[in-house]
Amino acid sequence: MPALLFVIWTWQAWRRRGDVAQMRRHRHLPGAHASATERLPVLGDLTFWLCLIAALSLVIIAVARPVAVASMVRTSGIDLIVLQDASASMRVRDVQQDRWRRSMAFLRTLGESLQWQEDRVGMAIFATIAAPQIRLTRDPNTFFFFLDHLEEAPPFRLEDDTTWDTNIERGIYWGLRLIEKDAEINQNKPGALGNNPKAFVLLTDGQAWSGVVAKSIALAQQRRVPLYVIGVGTTVGGVIPEPNREPGRAAVSSSLDRASLGVIATAGGGRYFELNRESDRDIANSIIDVTRRRAQTGDVEETTRELYWSALLVAAGFLGFGVLFLRDRASLTLQLAAGVVVMIVLARIG
Repeated sequence: MPALLFVIWTWQAWRRRGDVAQMRRHRHLPGAHASATERLPVLGDLTFWLCLIAALSLVIIAVARPVAVASMVRTSGIDLIVLQDASASMRVRDVQQDRWRRSMAFLRTLGESLQWQEDRVGMAIFATIAAPQIRLTRDPNTFFFFLDHLEEAPPFRLEDDTTWDTNIERGIYWGLRLIEKDAEINQNKPGALGNNPKAFVLLTDGQAWSGVVAKSIALAQQRRVPLYVIGVGTTVGGVIPEPNREPGRAAVSSSLDRASLGVIATAGGGRYFELNRESDRDIANSIIDVTRRRAQTGDVEETTRELYWSALLVAAGFLGFGVLFLRDRASLTLQLAAGVVVMIVLARIG
């Protein structure tokens, strides 16, 4: 149908060209304009009909529901393993509320900064011993659920002797165990996320830390897992609350061991940050951005996109452009009435 209409339009345009040439030969302008050449539009109203044919063609194409194939290079996400210090010194109140709750506030910001489509988070807490909390997951509800239940206080009791130590070596070890367990679970699954670049995020005050940290850092370096250390607390420090402290015995104080934590971060191939020296959002984005740069591009994924509305939009543009060339009042009235009818139909459909 559009092809037939275009043939008719071409014939009409050819006839118009002959009529215009004949008019210029036989028509003379009177008076002062006798020597002037009258300017006539090349196509006149035929421009509108050409645009109408183009709009009709696009409407027919839109009804056919065409789709466009787009290729997208898929980039892997990142895996962050949070190693959270839960020792007794994390109860010191030298920062807002205490060091533990300040750490939980940062972890919320970290979770909000992730994309979660392909990004994953795991978590382990440690004092003298370590306890995994969350295996690597890309479900934000799981992550924030654990934060809600850990926010009030660490799960290790102050009455237990094992709470009074900061065994960073044990925390890193259990972080590596989380990575190993994830590899065992996902090794035979199609589309597994095991290729995500991984990083440790260690939140601690570094107070009285023990364990052979160099050994665990060496293992992490072998597996290309950098260690980003975030210091919590102040160098002034404060008193650790003791529920069963004997009368007359001096209270135990704790302060941020900034120097040691900086050495650990450097040895771990990461960087040292400190809460309240930089904003939580900046720290989280820095860790995520650096880790994401290590991500490798994956396979090319092909997706389809419908062109229905795009074709209709271009058709409307052709029709609106063609109306500009109408001079006949009856034609303009007809187009206006048709436009009102179309708007009413679209309003009822919507």
